[in-house]
Formats: sequence, C-alpha cells, structure tokens
Amino acid sequence: MEEVGSNQPPNPLEPAVRLEKPSSSSLVDETAHPQSIRSAEDSALTRAEKYERYGVGNDAEESPTKRRKLDHSPEDGGLTKGERVKGVAPIRPEFLVHPPGSKGDKSVTIADDDGAEGAAHVNQAKGGDRGQKKEKSRGQNTNRNFGASRDEIGLCLTRANNPEFSPAECRFGSSCKFEHDLRKYLKDWKRGDLTTFGGICPIWQIKGKCDVGWKCRFVGSHSKELDREDGRKELVLIEEDRGNSHATLPGLSENGTINEISTQAKIDLMKRKVQTPKADRYNEWIELSGKEIEEQTRKAAKLRRDEADEAENGGAKVDVEENRARYTEPPFQPSEKRRIYFGPETPVLAPLTTQGNLPFRRLCVGLGAQVTYSEMAMGLPLIQGQKSEWALLRAHESETTPPAYKPSGATVKAYDNARDFRFGAQIAANKPWQALKTTEILTQLCPHLRVIDLNCGCPIDLVYRTGAGSALLDSQGKLEKIVRGMNAVSGEIPITVKIRMGTKDNKPNALKLVDRLAYGGQESLELGGGPSGAAAITLHGRSRQQRYTKNADWRYISECAALINEYNKKGDSLADTVREPDDKLQAANGKIYFLGNGDCYSHVDYNAHLEEAKVDSVMIARGALIKPWIFEEIQKGQYIDKSASERLTLVEQYVRYGLENWGSDEMGIGTTRRFLLEWLSFAYRYVPVGILEHLPPSLQDRPPAWRGRNDLETLLGSDNYKDWIKISEMFLGPAHKDFNFQPKHKSNSYEIEAEG
Repeated sequence: MEEVGSNQPPNPLEPAVRLEKPSSSSLVDETAHPQSIRSAEDSALTRAEKYERYGVGNDAEESPTKRRKLDHSPEDGGLTKGERVKGVAPIRPEFLVHPPGSKGDKSVTIADDDGAEGAAHVNQAKGGDRGQKKEKSRGQNTNRNFGASRDEIGLCLTRANNPEFSPAECRFGSSCKFEHDLRKYLKDWKRGDLTTFGGICPIWQIKGKCDVGWKCRFVGSHSKELDREDGRKELVLIEEDRGNSHATLPGLSENGTINEISTQAKIDLMKRKVQTPKADRYNEWIELSGKEIEEQTRKAAKLRRDEADEAENGGAKVDVEENRARYTEPPFQPSEKRRIYFGPETPVLAPLTTQGNLPFRRLCVGLGAQVTYSEMAMGLPLIQGQKSEWALLRAHESETTPPAYKPSGATVKAYDNARDFRFGAQIAANKPWQALKTTEILTQLCPHLRVIDLNCGCPIDLVYRTGAGSALLDSQGKLEKIVRGMNAVSGEIPITVKIRMGTKDNKPNALKLVDRLAYGGQESLELGGGPSGAAAITLHGRSRQQRYTKNADWRYISECAALINEYNKKGDSLADTVREPDDKLQAANGKIYFLGNGDCYSHVDYNAHLEEAKVDSVMIARGALIKPWIFEEIQKGQYIDKSASERLTLVEQYVRYGLENWGSDEMGIGTTRRFLLEWLSFAYRYVPVGILEHLPPSLQDRPPAWRGRNDLETLLGSDNYKDWIKISEMFLGPAHKDFNFQPKHKSNSYEIEAEG
C-alpha cells in the first residue's frame, strides 16, 4: 500500500526527498533530482552512452534564407559563432554533454524513428532457403501490449456509487465474481489512495461528484464515515453541487462532451437496425452508372478517334449529348452545405493516430488550435457499432465552440461563425458503400461535426492492404465516386479530403487527383457530372513510401495550391464550357480550401508556408506533439521559450484532462498513464529554443546529447523511457505491477517495475 495522508506527493526519483505539489510551477524547477548523483539511470549519462543515436541525419535540410541567430542577451548582441550543421539541432556548446572537440564528440548517421509508425518499406531479399520462415513485418505495432491496470478483485457496480448500507441489488447474487463487501474491497483489493493533486480527486473537485465512486484512487477526498442511530458506522460518498451546467449545446453530455453515442444506438447498429436510405439508393446508382459510364466512355473514345479529322467538335459533341441523354441521373443532388472557413487565423491540428485523443486535443485547443480532427476511424467498425471505434469521435465541449475568427464584409460568402465548430471527424473506407453508409450514420448520430474528412493518406500497411488510406491514391476514379457519394448523403456537413503526394517516391500523382477533385473526372464531365463537391483538400507533402522521413515537399504542395487557386479565381467564368461548374454541384461558397501538411515546427514555418506555397492554412501534426504551444506561437507571432516548470504544468493539465475523460479508478489511471507516455515519447524531442544557437528549429533535426538549464529540463528531454515513467508517477503515483509500455517508435517492449 502507498502512504496515505500526506499533502505532498512522494518523489518517485528519490523517495527520501519530498516534492512540492506540481501545480506550484514556481517551485518545480527547484525540485531535487537524482541527476546530481551519478548512477546507472542518470538521464545525462543515459544520453551520453546513447550518443551515437543522435548524430548527423542525412534527410534534414535547412534553407539558407531561414537561418537565424537567437539573441540570448542584449549585451552579447546575439551569437555569432558556430555554423548550422545539416540534420543536427544547433545546441549552444555549454549545454552539450560532449562539446565540439572533446573526446566524446562524434557525428554519425541515425535512422529516423518516425518511420516506424506502421510497417517499414523494406525490399525483401531474393532467393534464399525456401524452407526458412518469412521475416515478420516490422513496425506495424500490432502486438503492443500495455498489460493491465485494474484492481486485484473489482468492486461490484451495484456497490460502486452507493452508501455502504444501501447497495443496489446484484442480479448475480452469490455467484457474482466481484466483491460485495465494501470494507474488504477497500482494505484488501484496492490500491491505496494517491497523494498527488493534494490528495483531492480532480473530477470531484470540478463536478462535485466522482463517477467511479468507491473505485476512485482519491476516494478519501470525497467519502466519510457516519455514525448511525443504531451505533453502526457507515461509509458514504460526498457529493456537492458545483453549479455546473452543460446545456449550451443540444447533445452535450453531463461530462461536457459531444458525440456521446448511446449503448442502444450501438446495439441497433450491430443488429443492422439503423437505416441508411440515402446511402443505399446512391450505392445502387453507383453500381448502375459505373457500367453506363464505362460503356459510354468507350463509345465516346471511339467517336473521337473516328471523327478526329472532321470539322471542329461537330459530330462528337452531338454524340456526347446523346450519351448524356441516356445517362441515368443520380437519385438526388447534394444538400446545401454549412459554410466553413480555413485561413491564416485557423491553424489546424491534424488527425493523429493514438496521440490525437480527446485530452490532447483539449490541451491544444487551450493553446490556440482553431480546428481539430478525431483520430482516424475505420468505416466498417463504425457501421457495426463497435464501442472502441465510436469512442474516437467523442469531442470536448471546447471543440464545439466556433474558431476564433469572425470575417468582416464579404470575406467568406454566407459564412456564419456562430454555426461553425472546431471539431471534425476523419474516417477511412476502402469501398464506396462503406464510406457512404458511415457518412449517413454520422449525420444521424453526430450532427455537431464541422466536416467529415476522408483519409486518403494513411501509409500503414494494415490499412493500405485493404484498399483504404493511401491505397485510394492509385484508384482515383473510385476515390472520386466516394467523395461524390459522401457529398450527396452528408446533409449540411461539408466533405473534405486528406491526401499524400502519391504512393511511391518520385512518382507523385496528387496534382492529377487535385485537378480531378476540383473539376471532376473526364468520364463524369462528359456526362454532366460536374465537380466532386469536396469543400477542402489537405496535402501531406510526402509519399506513402516516404512515410515520415525526409523533408516534406512544399514546392509540390505549392503547385497543387496554384491549381486550386486558379480554380477558385475562375469560378463561373471558366473558359472551357465542358468544365464549367454547376452551382448546385460546387463546394460550399463555390470555393475549395487547400491546406498543406508537413514539417511545420514554428510560427516562422507556418507563415512561410502561407506566403510561399499560397495555401489557405497549415495542418500541424508532429510539431504539435513535440510542442503543443506551437499554436500559441502562431497566435503571438514569436518564439515561446517554455520553462521546464511551465512544460510540467502542461503535463499536469493533460493528466487532469485524462482523468476526466477515462476516470480516476485504477483502470482510468492506467489508461491516462499509457496515453501520457505515448505523448512523452514525442515531447521529449523538444529542445528549448533558449539553448539553441540558430533559429528556426527544424523538425527533422536530431540533438546531440545535451543538458538542460536545470535538472527538470534535462529530465523532460531524456530519451530514457524510465524517465518518462518517473514523470507520469509525479501525478499518477507508482504504476500498477502489471502495467508495461512500448512506444510506437521502439521495437522492444518496456516493462515497468512498480509497486504492487
């Protein structure tokens, strides 16, 4: 059992020394830390011993026009010595473990661990013994096991939220596998109360009630023992009215979240009781029209060949009109869409697998993110009502507020900021019927969505091999059908698309796809189909094969942006009458927004992409994972040198959000710890701008071994997973003995040795 009753949290690094409460940010930097003691787990020593992993990388590039000096003090007038080395974070010599010229100073090439998000693209060796087993695909993260974080024997739900002498009736009776004796559960099966956060339950502190009741690891702060008239002592939970109200938006739950799908709705989905009449009719039409389009396209091609020598377009045009007459019209046209806006004022947080959970998005919104997306949700599990997939679409009430942008005049035609949201859903599907059914179900069950985004860029093999994600880049006709169909069944919710440059290096095809989505494919245009109806397109400047390595190609992004800008300028006055758009088929506003994605790590990068690539806005992914306050930097237009205590305060804030979202019982704390560690596996890469020689920092730079300006800063920058665990224990106490952690970008499993 852990020590109970102290107002100060235990120091997981050195138990003999007490820590001040983490919320006292002014004192955190002065916390005692064992890095002053040379030991096998010393963070600085760990970095020195692993220095060969942090040398020069071949893939990072730095534009000479972006090379800046950091003014560290008015007296020295800025740093003037030390040239920027490609691929290496330019850390000032006094913060290096091995300064230049020292014995430990080395420069070596390292592999980019970001390439481990999904199976690596490795050419298989030819030949060899046929009897040998094939090497397993690497990096798919399919066998990640985080162990268990639960009570040795759980408390029956009939007792969890009730007074000791007034439990609900358990329908399983004596055969129930959970504990019914409350005092025995608290004494023998539940781990001791945590002393972090001053020993007060963060959920009860806000709401006046803790949803997990007696299972809460802070239950001592909201329970007491009462003397009854018969002389018995009864354990009861304390509830207080905090005056919280979440009635500002229809559908907002008591927990302050939106898109909470009822258990009955999931059961109805599982039993196929939820009807999707629009999707069904449109899918039937897609199958029928597909055959017609194929036949008519073949005839039109033959006519063009036969009549190539005739007078200008004479006969061919007549036959095209005849084909249009035989063409079966769609069963219905798209509905008018809610107007949206993307601009310099709306930096976007990208859909992030695993790390893009509700607490992290909530943290980023508080730091200035104006648009957020759910983690990628697979269409078929949503249609089948799978609980885990629907959980990805839950959003916090802060994401239901409009972006902090109010256009003046006719900047955006008919745009109503009051009706806008920050949060959009991203889905993936490999067949039109899946995408259309998913879209229609989302419009029924989650009406408060800014957009529904189709993922056409996920590089993970498990998604690619099904024909979803980036596989759609090589099936552009099918992709266009999916977007058209989604646009037809989505009601007032706009449809957007996120793509990559292509599937293979040096063979980009995104420009053709952008043209197709903006104007419509040739076969559709000849039959009067018009544009696809996509309201926005986001392009990640890498190929599927490239994954997350090398720099994003913003030159190619700018080429695609130019095409969209040309489309938006032409509007109804397109010179080519065959490609002239029909108002009812265009995206909302008659305008398609175009966003760039890749390697945005500072406000300098953000503004440069807006100015040079001419994109409407920039979607930020890993840059936000490493430093979520990048949105704050963009708002203020300057670098923010977060102190170690300020960064630790953000960690504390994330933990509070996690406990609110996943609960403060043993399982909720384990889940919060797991996702905190997922975030810290990226956040440790941040190198404070205050110790850099050159600006702007580069996302692709890898630092040599370095020390921070204090022990806490060094701890936060440690690549040692045990240090990440220690950080989590500052707020969540020692990890459960059965919990373990394996970062996405590591190949081996990390087990946590913790108190039972």
